[in-house]
Amino acid sequence: MSDGRAGERANGRTGRRTHRQTYRRTDGQTDRQTYRQTDIQTDRQTDRQTDRQTDRQTDRQTDRQTDRQIDRQTDRQTDRQTDRQTDRQTDRQTDRQTDRQTDRQTDRQTDRQTDTRI
Repeated sequence: MSDGRAGERANGRTGRRTHRQTYRRTDGQTDRQTYRQTDIQTDRQTDRQTDRQTDRQTDRQTDRQTDRQIDRQTDRQTDRQTDRQTDRQTDRQTDRQTDRQTDRQTDRQTDRQTDTRI
């Protein structure tokens, strides 16, 4: 009888071991799947955050560049207009002064000629 019981015990132990090993395998597989899913989710979140940050930075840089270009163009246009206006005003003033001087000189000469005739 002792031989029979020893066989039963051996079978029971072997069955338990197999059962434990199955749980270990299942637990290990589940753990691996959970880790994979967690890694995938974490990677997705990280990728999304990185994409958002990159997009924000790109948007800022683009906005800055656009602003600079617009500012340069506006400055150039303003400078051109200001230069034109200044040139026109200067030309007008110079013309007026020249006209006045010419008129004065002409008047003086006319006066002199008139004075000498009298």
